[in-house]
This record gives sequence, C-alpha cells and structure tokens, in this order.
Amino acid sequence: MLRGKFNSVNAQGASIMMTTTLISTSLTMGVGATLFMDAWTLLLKRLGVRTLDYAMLGRWVGHLVRGQLSHEAITQAQPVANERAWGWLMHYVIGVAFAALLLGMVGERWRLVPTLGPALAFGLCSVLVPLCVMQPAMGAGFFASRTPAPVRNCLRSLATHAVFGIGLFLVAWICMAAR
Repeated sequence: MLRGKFNSVNAQGASIMMTTTLISTSLTMGVGATLFMDAWTLLLKRLGVRTLDYAMLGRWVGHLVRGQLSHEAITQAQPVANERAWGWLMHYVIGVAFAALLLGMVGERWRLVPTLGPALAFGLCSVLVPLCVMQPAMGAGFFASRTPAPVRNCLRSLATHAVFGIGLFLVAWICMAAR
C-alpha cells in the first residue's frame, strides 16, 4: 500500500518537472527563435525591403479582444492605445506558443538531441497561420491575395518563417550544448 503512494508521488514529481522543463524550454526557444527572426527582418529592412509593422498586429489584437475578428483593411481601422507595444508583445507570445507546439509534437527526445529537419519543417508550416488566418482577418486576403504582390509577399513570409524554424533549432541546440 505504501509503495503505491510513493510511486504516485514520484510520478507527480516527474510530471511537474516535465511541465516546468516544457515551459522553460518553450520560453527560451520561442524568445530566442523570435529574436533570430527579428534579426533577419532587421537585415531585410536595412536592405530596403519592407517588413511587417507590428503595430498593425497590436491593432488587430486590440480589436479582436473587443469582438471584431476581421477588417477590410487593418491600416484603416481605428488605432488602439499602445498598439505597437501590444503588437511586439503578441509577436513574442506567438513565438513562444509555436515553440511549445513544436516541443509537444516532437517530444522530449528531440529537446535532448535537436535536429534541424523538424524545426525547419515546423517553421515552414507555421507560415500558414499568418497566410490563412491573420492576413485575411487584417484585410490582406488569403495568401496575401489582396496585396499588390501576393506571390512575393508569400515567399517573403515563407522565408521569414524558415528563419524562425532555423532559430528554433539553433536555440534548442545551444540549450543542449549548455547542459
């Protein structure tokens, strides 16, 4: 009888440890990969390439919490207080959520010995969220179809999300090497 109680306590302790590890790894990987992606977009910006204004993400989220999901054009929507700060915060929250989703999909073994393939594939697949959810809701259409250059915009988004996937791998690899 007593032995069963100890096994239960050990299982609960292991579960708490795994949850804590998942949260801390998700935070580290998500923030790190998002920073890596931001370095990429900064490089693009310096090369004269137009990049996303996260104030528009903040504006969309600000209207979303008030019940408005979609807009004809988010740039024409009423501005929201602190929209730039909210946009940047949400950008990083999404990065952490994506990292947690990747970790949940690939499991503990990948966290301990990360490889590029799953992280890059996940990064490439993650582009479907902005292309099929966020951009249509902000008025840009599915796959940026309502923008002046949809193919170029989709390819740029795909490249940026590939960089995010590479960032997920690099941060996981650094974490592994630091253990």
